[in-house]
Parts: sequence; structure tokens; C-alpha cells
Amino acid sequence: MPILLLLIEWLLKRETLSVQPLGIPLLFWGYLQFRFSGQYRTRLGGGGPGLNPPPQHLVTSGIYAYTRNPMYLGHLIFLTGLAICLRSYIGVVLLLLHVPWFQRRVNGDEQRLRDLFGDEYANYAQRVKRWIPWII
Repeated sequence: MPILLLLIEWLLKRETLSVQPLGIPLLFWGYLQFRFSGQYRTRLGGGGPGLNPPPQHLVTSGIYAYTRNPMYLGHLIFLTGLAICLRSYIGVVLLLLHVPWFQRRVNGDEQRLRDLFGDEYANYAQRVKRWIPWII
């Protein structure tokens, strides 16, 4: 996706394509959050990188003590950084399209985790925000 967006922006802007350095930290943050939180969950909880195969243990420590969906949040942070780096309206649209898509996916994931872990997951969901720690 980043390469495709870069190609589209290059085709649209040609010589005027420039990189806004303010987005670079968000690119790194988002990518590293996605990558490391996924490895952490898989190492402690088992299962696959997604929910198939499902985890054997609910992970509530590390970054999962602050947000229930750090991998998806990392992806959105990365897309934000990409839109800023490329000064891309298309990148903003891409980000805005991903927000409801991830929200639907999270709703399904959370239902599967409730079915799998019952009260343990319900208690976790009550004390840890779905997306942004201390906000939502």
C-alpha cells in the first residue's frame, strides 16, 4: 500500500513530490508498534498473527495493558505518517477508509475473544480502552 500510494502521488505531482519530515516518526512508530505488539501477543498468548488459530491465553500486559488493539492502532498511526510524509489527500482518504474497516474488524475480534475467554476478557475490556489509552 505505501509503495502504491507513493507511485500515485509521484504520477500526480511529478517534480513537486516532496517528503514532509514530520510524518517520518509516525511511520516508524506505527510500523514498530504493529510489528512488536504482534510478536509480543503471539509469544505470550500463542495462536497465529491474527485470530486464526486463536490465542490460548489472553495477553493483558505490556502495550496490551494500555490499548486492546495496538496492532491495528499501529497500522493507523503508520497510515497517518504516510499521509503526512507525502502531503497526500489520497493518503488521508485511505486512512479514513481504514478507520471504519478496522472498527468492524475489532467488533468481530472482540466477540470471538469474549466467546473464547468469557469473564476474563469482559473484565479486561472494562479496564483497558479499545483504541487510545485514557480516551476511547
